[in-house]
Amino acid sequence: MKALIVLITICITLSSFTTSPPKFRKGKNKAFTRGEKLTYRVHYGLINAGEAVLEVKGDSTIIGKRKTLHLVGNGKSLGAFNWFFKVRDNYESYMDEESLMPWLFIRNVEEGSYKLDRTVLFNQYKKKAVVDDSTYLVPAYCQDLLSAFYYARTLDLENLALNDTVSINTFFDNENYPLMIKYIGKDTLDSDIGDIRCLKFRPLLQVGRVFKEEEDMTIWISDDPNKVPVRVQANVVVGSIKMDLNDTEGLLHKLAKVKD
Repeated sequence: MKALIVLITICITLSSFTTSPPKFRKGKNKAFTRGEKLTYRVHYGLINAGEAVLEVKGDSTIIGKRKTLHLVGNGKSLGAFNWFFKVRDNYESYMDEESLMPWLFIRNVEEGSYKLDRTVLFNQYKKKAVVDDSTYLVPAYCQDLLSAFYYARTLDLENLALNDTVSINTFFDNENYPLMIKYIGKDTLDSDIGDIRCLKFRPLLQVGRVFKEEEDMTIWISDDPNKVPVRVQANVVVGSIKMDLNDTEGLLHKLAKVKD
């Protein structure tokens, strides 16, 4: 119900322009479409700790007279790991289908004793983000945490040289944060669904509560037009976490498997 109220609010706000609204960029998305679903196994050290699912839903909500892609990410702990550290995370983003920027971000997380329910309303016309009763200035085409992942998949990576970085403006935890991702080479990954040719990247992270070092995460993405994350591996303050792709649905292209 809260999300519905926010959606109505943003529709009214963005429809209230009396003059022609500014024109937005036209993104080039050949990486994903509605109906795509990626399922991952999550390991904490040697323990099979949980499952994560990333999905592009089939609905097309209209916000401010613009079509959106409904992105959903869910993560949960499984089995005995629930007794150690229960996780029930839900992220949703309504991403502009044409310009690939978010209008609405919903974050509901439960991680052990930590709980958070937060809604971020993006007014991309005025370059503002509204969180509860606070308003923040954001860069043009600013992404939330979930939409940044999908937007990154649409980028042209063909001409990247070793150690080149890609920057994506994001807004997270009430702060503007330029997400920097460094290209570190190619690899063939022995995954749950076969050997897949991959590009390797290393996000430059914020050191603090979760990560000890700036380069404590490595991401392998399929070396094909899907640009699907095949593995995410991170060293955190209390151990190591690995997320492996083990099922796909609705991909636009064939994965870059060494052997079919």
